[in-house]
Amino acid sequence: MNTAAALRLKTAGLWLAILSALTLCAVLVMQYGYGYAPCKLCLTERLPYYAALPLGVIALFVPERLARIALGLAALGLLYGAGIGVYHAGAEWGFWPGPADCGGGTGANPGQVGDFLNALQSTKVVDCSVAALRVFGLSLAGWNALVAFALASLAGTAAARP
Repeated sequence: MNTAAALRLKTAGLWLAILSALTLCAVLVMQYGYGYAPCKLCLTERLPYYAALPLGVIALFVPERLARIALGLAALGLLYGAGIGVYHAGAEWGFWPGPADCGGGTGANPGQVGDFLNALQSTKVVDCSVAALRVFGLSLAGWNALVAFALASLAGTAAARP
């Protein structure tokens, strides 16, 4: 058993779990605290973090071989998330069209026509091709692509390094 490699894997797993949790906390605060409604792609971009968090925790407690597998899986998922972030940011900049079915929803469809009309007046449709917020010139989707790629690099490097 290589103690240095095991420690490196555990450290990477810990940082992966912490940074994934912080990223998820940030987007949930943006959504519920500040009222930024997520679009379809925004919700899809969160999925790799939901998977990376427990995979990072798993890497803390399992043997070296399984920790490498957990971190490798997290890296693959986060690379997928980075790709979705690039696609989303490109749609926001107008480089390519976003998904045709991208819009926000608030839950189940109303049962009565009157309820439906009232729901239409209060429902805010979120378009994937419009950036809700830009920070230092990058939209939240662009920042997601950078964070997901950085975390994928962290996890993938730790998993692949002997």
